[in-house]
Amino acid sequence: MKKIVLLALTTFAISVIYAEEIKTNFDGYLFAKSQPKFKCDGRQHCSQMRSCAEAKFFIRNCPNTKMDGDKDGIPCEKQHCGYH
Repeated sequence: MKKIVLLALTTFAISVIYAEEIKTNFDGYLFAKSQPKFKCDGRQHCSQMRSCAEAKFFIRNCPNTKMDGDKDGIPCEKQHCGYH
């Protein structure tokens, strides 16, 4: 009987430790996925952007951008986000 109780307690302890490790790894994955690839750093113009995604991030999240002259929500149409 003691062996069964000891085995049950050991199994429970291992599962708790393993579950905590999974949670830590999953939380780290979510944190990494939620971090933006870009950050507001004062750039305002299309000539300062490297991609359409970066320009879209800037007009949605950063102040004082000058990348959507016709105010249609699509930045840098001639340089990055235009439909050729």
